[in-house]
Amino acid sequence: MAEQIAKRYIKALKKDTKLKSLQIISNIFTELALAFDNDSFNNIINNPNVKVEDKTSILLDAVKSAKSDVLNNLIKLLGEHKRLHIIPAIAVEMKKDLAATNKSYTGIVYSDEKMTAKVIKELGVGLGEKYNSKITLEFVQNDFNGIKVDVEDLGIEINFSKTRINNQIIDHIVKAI
Repeated sequence: MAEQIAKRYIKALKKDTKLKSLQIISNIFTELALAFDNDSFNNIINNPNVKVEDKTSILLDAVKSAKSDVLNNLIKLLGEHKRLHIIPAIAVEMKKDLAATNKSYTGIVYSDEKMTAKVIKELGVGLGEKYNSKITLEFVQNDFNGIKVDVEDLGIEINFSKTRINNQIIDHIVKAI
């Protein structure tokens, strides 16, 4: 539900805000979203005994250095409608929206074997050409027996399992005999 509401706010922001400003606002909302991981901060934001004006004031003080009327007005609007709790959802959805607008995505490569930075970069370039986007990949070593590429925002998940490939080769040989 919060994601749907966040998308409406983002859509309204996009109408009257330049891309560069949207990127700055997105970065600020990402930082604000990190504050929601703090239990003390959550206790204040979710406490019904704390006035909405005080909650809004705390957030406005946190973003004062940005000197952005658009950002200040958005936070005031969220406070007026008692939707300050959706700031993390706005951060996530805004990041996704900007990635789609810029056609610039990040993904993760999983494998049980170490991969060089050059191979990971080439994999990202190859996928980027196929999907007409800029894809940046990062490597995470885990126990997956093969290679798995996941670009969540673009909806791509590719995997090459060594076990599956071996089974297919055996099946092919058995059928040939």
